[in-house]
Amino acid sequence: MARFLLGLFVMLPLLCSAQIYQWTDESGRVHFGDKPKGKENAEQVSVKVNVYESVGYSSIAPAQDDRVVMYGASWCGYCRQARNYFQQNGIRYVEYDIEKSERARRAYDSIGGNGVPVILVGDKRMNGFSVEGFQGVYPAAD
Repeated sequence: MARFLLGLFVMLPLLCSAQIYQWTDESGRVHFGDKPKGKENAEQVSVKVNVYESVGYSSIAPAQDDRVVMYGASWCGYCRQARNYFQQNGIRYVEYDIEKSERARRAYDSIGGNGVPVILVGDKRMNGFSVEGFQGVYPAAD
């Protein structure tokens, strides 16, 4: 039994690895999947997943106010949660999409961004988003 489990443990990464393909259909829509629809217009995609195990925040360079700035991306679910929370609670914020703006990407890189969202509140920084975490960095979020 131990040999079987050891063999399974060694083979598991090979069994779980998958290829991701991207292709564009006749309507111009981009699709992703584990099998290309047509080999002539599909290309293999390399995927890098950013995962946060917990929300973290730290102090950065001093700021003049408690302005909320978010570096995010349109596809990001946590960014969407943050946007919804800000809007529902009347919190004014500025969002920079790091995939649509080269200037936003440079600013994000300059603060050591690694994953989205990165939320700045005055001199505090939050990686990821949760309501509880945000309430810890935003004094008026009660």
